[in-house]
Amino acid sequence: MILVDSSVWIDYFNGKKTSRTDWLDGSLGNIPVLIGDLILTEVLQGFQRDKDFTIARDLLSGLPFMAMGGRTLALDSAMNYRVLRKKGVTVRKTIDVMIGTFCIRHALPLLHDDRDFEPMVTHLGLQTIDTEALYA
Repeated sequence: MILVDSSVWIDYFNGKKTSRTDWLDGSLGNIPVLIGDLILTEVLQGFQRDKDFTIARDLLSGLPFMAMGGRTLALDSAMNYRVLRKKGVTVRKTIDVMIGTFCIRHALPLLHDDRDFEPMVTHLGLQTIDTEALYA
């Protein structure tokens, strides 16, 4: 099972062709793709047209779901943010630290297209999917 970040879902729904959206497109229906509440919110809030919102909501609602928040995740995320800050890294978005921490806690690889996750790979052990290597 993998978790796909909103950075990839947004490109996917916008029809942007990247190695990550190609990987996602080929994986849907073949590999369990998990959606979490934080990512679901990030993706769906960006749709301007009701029709596009409904299509995306229906597709994403068919995926396995996990709640990502809660006290433990909040505390672990704050600790991870502090670890990164002590190493001179500032993650731009708190929600990215929460998503990365969720993946670390549940040993889920993350498919993303957001540089904020790279320090979590280097310093916290976040596992990601390297689509560039797959298509090289």
